[in-house]
Amino acid sequence: MRAGVVLKRRFFSMGNTLCHLKTPVYLRFAEAGSEDIDILPNGLAFISSGLKYPGLKSFAPDKPGEIFLMDLTEDNPRAVELRISRGFDLASFNPHGISTYIDRDDTVYLFVVNHPHQKSMVELFKFVEDDNSLVHLKTIQHDLLTSVNDIVAMGPDSFYATNDHYFSDFLLMFLEMFLGLTWSNVVYYSPKEVKEVASGFYLANGINISPDRKYVYIADALDHNVHVMEKHANWSLTHVKTLQLDTLVDNLSIDPHTGDIWAGCHPNGMKLFYYDPENLPASEVLRIQHILSEQPVVTRVYSDNGSVLQGSSVASIYDGKLLIGTVFHRALYCDL
Repeated sequence: MRAGVVLKRRFFSMGNTLCHLKTPVYLRFAEAGSEDIDILPNGLAFISSGLKYPGLKSFAPDKPGEIFLMDLTEDNPRAVELRISRGFDLASFNPHGISTYIDRDDTVYLFVVNHPHQKSMVELFKFVEDDNSLVHLKTIQHDLLTSVNDIVAMGPDSFYATNDHYFSDFLLMFLEMFLGLTWSNVVYYSPKEVKEVASGFYLANGINISPDRKYVYIADALDHNVHVMEKHANWSLTHVKTLQLDTLVDNLSIDPHTGDIWAGCHPNGMKLFYYDPENLPASEVLRIQHILSEQPVVTRVYSDNGSVLQGSSVASIYDGKLLIGTVFHRALYCDL
């Protein structure tokens, strides 16, 4: 198969039929995007905003990235920007995927994938709820963390991370996609050990873990699927199954009560990379139930042609409410 045909097949999927939700509310704070969302059990939602990614649109290219917080237990929740402790380089802050970890003493750690000057690293923060702030603890860099997209925390200083490309140079990244190379991977990081635990992806994107902490879910955006991996005591992963979908899957969120996977998706990924205000990138949210069974149930919960929401990247649920984030557009908060 010719490389151009591979690229076309990877970036295009099904048509987008409109499917809207009740009482949607725009979150105006996120005019520079809301690429990833992680919600604590108490309803506090962390939102990364302001991603500048090679080849993608940005409505605020000169504005540093931010982390916002919403209390979803409020009747009319509003987002507040979290202050970051002194000494952290705010000017080059470029947040991507995020993940939280609650320690035994109830300390909340926030892991943030950061791309200052188009590099890849992970920032570790401690959340201070009393004054809505983040205390920067350390920056994590490693030769295996080459092009980090998303992250799922395993402990106060350990995580799994997806590398969405083998290369970090934009032209080589594009060539990698154009040729259909499966060089994307997943890495486990801890202070004592760093290793590749899964490979062979076209573009490993969102990553998350089941409520019982036994299975890791990995979205391969360009292969239109979600991989289920079993986690072992030594942190290695083995493949269990792959659920094929008909859309480009971005970030994955987990309902802690049901184990359902909520996926922010792109029905037509090419529109993300070739932004045209007359032909906007669409949005789509899928709910995946019983993924470990022989017959998983996949439901399209939300879809829009871009007139309301452009480029959905994440969808997270809390108490009957759905929070949908985007790569570079607004966020949407609505009833299910």
